[in-house]
Amino acid sequence: MDKSQTPDNRTITIDLLAQRGVCLEDIAHLVLELQKGYYSDLTFAECLESVMRVLDKREVQNAILTGLTLDILTERGLVDEPLASILRNDDNLYGIDEILSLSIVNVYGSIGLTNFGYLDKLKPGIIGSINGKNNRVNTFLDDIVAAIAAAASARIAHRARAVPTGD
Repeated sequence: MDKSQTPDNRTITIDLLAQRGVCLEDIAHLVLELQKGYYSDLTFAECLESVMRVLDKREVQNAILTGLTLDILTERGLVDEPLASILRNDDNLYGIDEILSLSIVNVYGSIGLTNFGYLDKLKPGIIGSINGKNNRVNTFLDDIVAAIAAAASARIAHRARAVPTGD
């Protein structure tokens, strides 16, 4: 395959999320739930567009590729102990999964941090489904999905504030 036929990193990232059971619409639903109380005219299409714009960022792509690769390699038995057990069990004291995901959240500033914390704690929608799949290693995936939704929500908030309101 020549370079002109090679998929771009965003496409690869979206495909990898889909292989792990996450479609962008699932993430957009989370964004809509987070933001509908603040923007009554917000549409699902706008939320999906915001998710896509987050996935355009190279830093986001790199974080997703790194985290999901670690989940996959662990699942395949290609990660050494003691890290393999830590990742398989999604050890509460590990924390690196959240730290990696914060690099996604921080692309749109600190406003995404509160959304991320909320999603990470409550695990609504697809995040809860991911977290409950015992036959897969999803240590990074649930936090990555929460981070994408939090960043897309922050992007919407920033865009809404782009018009001066007089405060």
